[in-house]
Amino acid sequence: MRYLVISDIHSNYEALEMVLDDAGSVDEIWCLGDVVGYGPDPNSCVELLTSYPHRCIAGNHDWATVGKLDLDDFNHDARLANLWNRDHLTPQSRAFLNSLPEMLVVGEFTLAHGSPRYPIWEYVMDGATALDNFAYFDSPFCLVGHTHVPVVFSLDNANKRVDNSIPSPGASVDLDSDRLIINPGSVGQPRNGDPWASYIVLDTEANTVEYRRVAYPLEVTQQKMIGLGLPSRLVTRLQYGW
Repeated sequence: MRYLVISDIHSNYEALEMVLDDAGSVDEIWCLGDVVGYGPDPNSCVELLTSYPHRCIAGNHDWATVGKLDLDDFNHDARLANLWNRDHLTPQSRAFLNSLPEMLVVGEFTLAHGSPRYPIWEYVMDGATALDNFAYFDSPFCLVGHTHVPVVFSLDNANKRVDNSIPSPGASVDLDSDRLIINPGSVGQPRNGDPWASYIVLDTEANTVEYRRVAYPLEVTQQKMIGLGLPSRLVTRLQYGW
């Protein structure tokens, strides 16, 4: 089976469309949350994602947009963008976001937006946090998003430590041995200095995960955001991948 694993679309339709085109034929999409927020096309992103066979879990922006989280916990720009997204959701998009579970376990993979310990909010950004989180899932592998940064954390059980690597585009990660926490990066708002959309393809026959990046017409997304009056900082950051 071949799966497209994505996270943090953030209402960026152009980025999602290009990722789906670049990935080619897949059996199913696994989305790790934050379908909406920040960007200008929440409904189009929901509609496009749900037009494919998919599994999806909730992210903090998904919950905030439908009122399950207090927007006072978000920074100024994120709060304004989420309020705009909230005001423009269709009933169908709202129902979809309300239906999303916090976590899923699919075969050997646990899916969580932030972390298996705190699925909605926790950022797994360093080895110490990753090491703590290995105790919170039983499957060999955990897929997380939320940080918008592609990374792989590998558990060295004998030495009670975690090694981490930043996979380059085209890199293949072998799933034959170590327990891993795998982050595909962000489709709609990358934050590692590269503005190209980030995602992974999971191939269960080859037992590998392949990291990929793809360019998209970000200026189209930016012009939409400007026209809608979304915060200028959110417009600018797309160009620089931060």
